[in-house]
Amino acid sequence: MKVLMINGSPRATGNTATALKEMEKIFDQEGIETVTIQVGHLDVRGCIGCGRCSELGKCVFDDVVNECAREFAECDGIVVGSPVYYASANGTLTACLDRLFYSAHCDKTMKVGASVVAARRGGLSATFDQLNKYFTISGMPVASSQYWNSVHGRGPGEAVQDEEGMQTMRTLARNMSFLIKSIQLGKEAYGLPEKEAPARTNFIR
Repeated sequence: MKVLMINGSPRATGNTATALKEMEKIFDQEGIETVTIQVGHLDVRGCIGCGRCSELGKCVFDDVVNECAREFAECDGIVVGSPVYYASANGTLTACLDRLFYSAHCDKTMKVGASVVAARRGGLSATFDQLNKYFTISGMPVASSQYWNSVHGRGPGEAVQDEEGMQTMRTLARNMSFLIKSIQLGKEAYGLPEKEAPARTNFIR
């Protein structure tokens, strides 16, 4: 079993990384492999809606998004971490996720998703809600914790001092591990849920 962790921060050792590493310790204890890809420091353009991914099976822009897509196809869960900028996720991360979830044609059904956000003070819950929408449109269960998945800190590593935030990360990783293992057993016993053909409507038509 494997979890893909995407770090949307431009800082490799910032508070977003601190939160993800706290989760990684628990995944290791649970026997779950982790792969971390940092995207926040990269030049990632947004989706242009060209539709070429349906022909190529991958995004036409061959960058870190396609690297994430390969890992996404193989993983059982995904954790997306972001610093908070103006009560929303890092723009680079948003561009990456828009293209990843649109162009990755792997079956995302029942892959477990979790978002983690870090901020000095505010905007956490708005960013948390924003990131969870990628999972809930994709048939992915969302892992929860004892509180919203957030940590506080300004300078690099300050999140360690947020005892509740760190505990929230550990609880999230344990809950996510349980979900991943339970879903694996469920798939072996019952298979995946039946899917209907998509009904694509525009307002009332």
